[in-house]
Amino acid sequence: MDQQPYQSDNLPVDGASLAFPEAERQAVYRAIYQRRDIRNFRPDPIPDETLARIIRAAHHGPSVGFMQPWDFILVKDLERRRKVKDLFNRERASAACFFDEPRRSAYLSLKLEGILESPVNLCITCDPTRAEVVLGRNSMPETDVYSTCCAVQNLWLAARSEGVGAGWVSILKLPQLRGILGIPPHIIPVAYLCLGYPVEFTDEPGLQRAGWRRRLPVEELLHFDDWNGGASDGEWQSFRDALGSEAERER
Repeated sequence: MDQQPYQSDNLPVDGASLAFPEAERQAVYRAIYQRRDIRNFRPDPIPDETLARIIRAAHHGPSVGFMQPWDFILVKDLERRRKVKDLFNRERASAACFFDEPRRSAYLSLKLEGILESPVNLCITCDPTRAEVVLGRNSMPETDVYSTCCAVQNLWLAARSEGVGAGWVSILKLPQLRGILGIPPHIIPVAYLCLGYPVEFTDEPGLQRAGWRRRLPVEELLHFDDWNGGASDGEWQSFRDALGSEAERER
């Protein structure tokens, strides 16, 4: 049975009263900031109860028009996973040609999957035909895929809170993946994930740690009122100050 949303009888009815208690709030942010794309797994199996909680959290992701376009294919079969690993190896070799040296060698040295090492793989798909007419989707039909990505993120954060790692394997051709998993042609494979207990949760993302890319400062990605920053400096100054304080806290 679904748990009821958090309610408090001790706070006045205003915006602040809807917030979680401080410890619970910090736990949410901890899961967000400590989520990692995991590639190295321990062989320990995930208990069924834990995996069930994680899958159910994914199913509670937001979706446009409450479409719920996702399906979940859980994969333990080793032979099937070997086929996915072979597909990954072929696509990884093909992708290497897009890089010049020394970037190509750096790319090939990266550990980018744990298909065989993780105890279970999971493919999350999108069914664009789940409902004939979906509220809010007429103008932006791609929102079925966007909604599925929300389910992926719910799963990822729930997994982190359980001490379970998830790694997204995107170097896969969809037609071949459909064939391996028996996915109908109209169904879109959105995310192929490796799930399991990680060797470690690192302090920073693996690609950042390897020097592949740095995290962009959020200040460089903000626009106020329009793309060209049409707002005057004073209108958003208090927000900028708050953002700077949060940046200091992160460091």
